Amino acid sequence: MKKAALHNLGCKVNAYETEAMQQLLEEAGYEIVPFGDPADVYVVNTCSVTNIADRKSRQMLHRARRNNPGAVIVAAGCYVQAEDTNVLEEGIADIVLGNNKKEHLIPMLTQYMNTQMPAKDWESLNGQADYETLSISRTSQHTRAFMKIQDGCNQFCSYCIIPYMRGRVRSRQPQEVFKEAERLAQSGCKEIVLTGIHLSSYGRDHGDFAGDGLLELLKKLHDIEGIARIRLGSLEPGIITEPFAQALSAMDKICPHFHLSLQSGCDTVLRRMNRKYTAAEFQEKCAILRRSFLRPAITTDVIVGFPGETEEEFLQTEQFLRQIRFYEMHIFKYSMRKGTKAADMDGQISDAQKARRSARLIGLGKQMSREFRESFVSETADVLLEEEFVYDGKRYETGYTKEYVKIAVASEKNRANTIVRGKITGYLTQDIYLMVEF
Repeated sequence: MKKAALHNLGCKVNAYETEAMQQLLEEAGYEIVPFGDPADVYVVNTCSVTNIADRKSRQMLHRARRNNPGAVIVAAGCYVQAEDTNVLEEGIADIVLGNNKKEHLIPMLTQYMNTQMPAKDWESLNGQADYETLSISRTSQHTRAFMKIQDGCNQFCSYCIIPYMRGRVRSRQPQEVFKEAERLAQSGCKEIVLTGIHLSSYGRDHGDFAGDGLLELLKKLHDIEGIARIRLGSLEPGIITEPFAQALSAMDKICPHFHLSLQSGCDTVLRRMNRKYTAAEFQEKCAILRRSFLRPAITTDVIVGFPGETEEEFLQTEQFLRQIRFYEMHIFKYSMRKGTKAADMDGQISDAQKARRSARLIGLGKQMSREFRESFVSETADVLLEEEFVYDGKRYETGYTKEYVKIAVASEKNRANTIVRGKITGYLTQDIYLMVEF
């Protein structure tokens, strides 16, 4: 039996597509092995969100070649979507699969095996394209499955290369989404996480606006038997309206856990970023969620050191974050990406300044995260158990609440993928809270 190994770089959409390619290989008779092991085929699903991601993508392709110089190396995804990427000519890959072409993995491997000639399946995504028909029937995580329902982005933020690498917005057909959710439910999966490059745009290419496409999809997913939880991936603030939030709150399977991309709390920086909202508008979106849900978990992304960011602008962002009180913040130091408008902007910030600002906001984020988790102490919660955890010689099972607070339950059983109910009594470790089961 031939062996294949896969390595994923980048976002949750990439992770989903890597899992889908793995299942294509398994169906074709390949044994899947760890990436560091000898294999006949290595697939690297690349990322290109920053220059650093480009470098990591090349490093993993070189590593695959070193693992087995005689293996077939497949370079897929965003890094090789760039028109000036020449990994075939350089000899660090044998097959290139651009975005929207990953479903062709097995035919391309067959072609290469027959001809021993480097091959490329690639098309420009600068115009309209169809939605790629990748899918999964199970998930390696067992309890939680990511489901890609959307690809592409029309936003063109000044720091982001993704619209050029992923193309324009395109949505998966609802019936295909429902079929995959039903397969996952039949395989035992209890929770699905909807994901996409710009999830809030789901359905807009089908003529749906203002979140209607996503909302209608959610209502039908909510009726699928066996799915106990539906979690949403990253949302743009504009989709959050009173009717949208109220409709979500009426569906008890929807997890009150919302990731709203902020990037900056300063309007002048937001304008340079080409974000489509003001700080005040973002704040109102958070208020809508808090009016519609009891203590929702609101998380965000923040970029520090964007070109031209003054100390005053940074402090304005810091103050805004303190006002909103996020559950979690992902803090990124701005990383120049060739091909974006921001890369040519004046006022590039020094690495030392970016590191200082990043450390300051990371500290604030930890403080706010602890405060949010502590607010659940003495309350009742449902926890979807996932795995065993041993601490100080005692066995626990850990899982997450709907708000994505990590909980430990003392147990000698093995109940992964089971929902249990109990009272949260305090914390076991810095990041894990303890629950006494009813």
